[in-house]
Amino acid sequence: MLSNSSSPYQRPQIAELRRRLAEPRRFIQVVAGPRQVGKTTLVQQLADELGPGVRYASADEPTLRGAEWIAQQWEAARLEAKGAGKAGVVLALDEIQKIPDWSETVKRLWDQDTKSKLPLRVVLLGSAPLLIARGMTESLAGRFELLHLPHWTFAEMRDAFGFDLDQYLYFGGYPGAAPLAEEPRRWRSYVIDSLIETSISRDVLLLTRVDKPALLRRLFEMACSYSGQILSYTKMLGQLQDAGNTTTLAHYLDLLSGAGMVRGLQKFAGGAARSRGSSPKLQVLNTALMNAMVGLSPAEARSDHEFRGRLVESAVGAHLANAAACGECELFYWRDRGAEVDFVVRAGRRVIAIEVKSTTTGRVGPGAAAFTEAFKPQRMLLVGGDGIALDDFLERPVSHWIQP
Repeated sequence: MLSNSSSPYQRPQIAELRRRLAEPRRFIQVVAGPRQVGKTTLVQQLADELGPGVRYASADEPTLRGAEWIAQQWEAARLEAKGAGKAGVVLALDEIQKIPDWSETVKRLWDQDTKSKLPLRVVLLGSAPLLIARGMTESLAGRFELLHLPHWTFAEMRDAFGFDLDQYLYFGGYPGAAPLAEEPRRWRSYVIDSLIETSISRDVLLLTRVDKPALLRRLFEMACSYSGQILSYTKMLGQLQDAGNTTTLAHYLDLLSGAGMVRGLQKFAGGAARSRGSSPKLQVLNTALMNAMVGLSPAEARSDHEFRGRLVESAVGAHLANAAACGECELFYWRDRGAEVDFVVRAGRRVIAIEVKSTTTGRVGPGAAAFTEAFKPQRMLLVGGDGIALDDFLERPVSHWIQP
């Protein structure tokens, strides 16, 4: 049964945002991440703590917003800040990437306040890291800090909603969908309609030029069905039955990754130039996406041994990929002449190879020995089998497994 705690669960990122906002006014704080992982809730919890010191406004409205909307919200916050003394005011603008040329307006207003030393701190929130990052890198260089909110981990879903391992493997890390876990059909409809469709239509297609939207949608479906498998772009195009090209497919996969949905892991080759030319390993960033699209019930997913094996590997991959999205590490796979390692993590100069086994028995395969001989990793981990228990691996942060 899921817990019905009335107190909101606070992710550790709220403590980090609170710490940054308590410092002297230095940077714009940008909170970015996939849809419905708690960005707005984070700011609302912070507002409850700070009282009237936070002004929140969202651009996620049917009415088209423009740069003047940013200026209006900013001016209202300025008036509050002038009467707030040294404590100042926090202005939080949600879904900021929906506004054309938003970064130029923010830069102008921020620079004005910096010059006048107004105690107005700014938090910008956005659903798609790739889209929001464009505006930041073009106009706000040196003016912002990024705080990435990834999908919820097993430990967070367990602590907030009472999920056990099987529930987490199936229902994944979407807190908004968690109350529907006891009604799997309703849960699936919610994930498809409110998360998947909204992310694709409003975070990708509406804000980015996509010449073949049907191809992008089918690519997402394929990535969910083949999560954990290595497919060449040529083979993908053949299965998608589209006359597109591999460059388009790789671009669309990057867009879906930016929206926090799926990504293609590159082959580890010791050099970025070589790895970028490899066939990608498809990886969902939240197992809820995989299960919603495949359509198996929780009981069917548990009893189908082949599918459960891919689900277990995808859960491990999602745990690692979300850490990589936060900048903790880089994530790859490795395969050479039939020898394969499921995941390769690089953090600075440290290289860690990770093999995943979904059965109760299982040892590191021959790929581990070949990889060790070729790259001399600092650590080789086996998750599952007679190695690290799956729940133990998932409930600890990735930093625990890669630190010296």
